[in-house]
Amino acid sequence: MAAEVGRSHTTIRRVRNAFGLRPHPSEKFMLSSGPLFVDKMQDIVGLYISLPDRTVVLRLDQKSQIKALDR
Repeated sequence: MAAEVGRSHTTIRRVRNAFGLRPHPSEKFMLSSGPLFVDKMQDIVGLYISLPDRTVVLRLDQKSQIKALDR
């Protein structure tokens, strides 16, 4: 990221820490059992393979604790 935006690694770390940003976690993988999982996965993978110009991809997670509180 630092090389891409032309800043130092230290600057990137400071910005991430200031805003509480974290890199995408990759130490675990949970496969969804949702009925539309395959369709959604194909849409998302398709975006990454052939990303239209001037596109931003955001990832939002719903925490399982929040689901439990809603019940």
